[in-house]
Amino acid sequence: MTSLDQPAIKTIVHVLRHGEVHNPDGILYGRIPGFQLSDNGRAQAEAVAKVLANHDITLVVASPLQRAQETAAPIAAAHGLEIQTDDNLIEAGNAFEGLRVAVGDGALSRPRHWWKLRNPFTPSWGEPYLHIAHRMLAAINKARVDGAGHEVVCVSHQLPVWTLRRFLQGERLWHDPRHRQCGLASLTSLVYKGDTLVDIIYSEPAGASDPRVTGA
Repeated sequence: MTSLDQPAIKTIVHVLRHGEVHNPDGILYGRIPGFQLSDNGRAQAEAVAKVLANHDITLVVASPLQRAQETAAPIAAAHGLEIQTDDNLIEAGNAFEGLRVAVGDGALSRPRHWWKLRNPFTPSWGEPYLHIAHRMLAAINKARVDGAGHEVVCVSHQLPVWTLRRFLQGERLWHDPRHRQCGLASLTSLVYKGDTLVDIIYSEPAGASDPRVTGA
């Protein structure tokens, strides 16, 4: 059998959204440091670690933000790995960071903020969707190459994970955030044969959650 006849190796990149965050004031915390997992969030991270305990995980990579690092910790510990950090997995930049943004409440009710909503397609209030997709793809491709033939875990945030999935599926990047399929501590598992993406599998090992709840 020549090298051309050999089957392409299978690699799985599990893209994990972090667990629930302790956020008593209900703000959009974005990239603000110091936001840690809640007790429930830590339990969610442990639940994912148990589900992945018997998987062939050889690499765990996380966003630099505390909530992502804490979600990655039990998975890395279960496999005797150190967490690697990739800035490309970080939360999306957002002009409403630090504010309450619930519909009919907080920043969205104040006219001085309305100009930020002028273009939902880019979007005008934050990091462009296309930029998010490209940096996430760079992180996933690096992890896939580094963990070739095995399974790897990349811990990120709701909007970056959902944007990546829509990009890979060839869908438009602007969307209704109420309809994201990316619950807390959910896995979006990318299955590759060689360099080719052959499947995307979504699962919620820590249980379902409401995508409309602030805390991406």
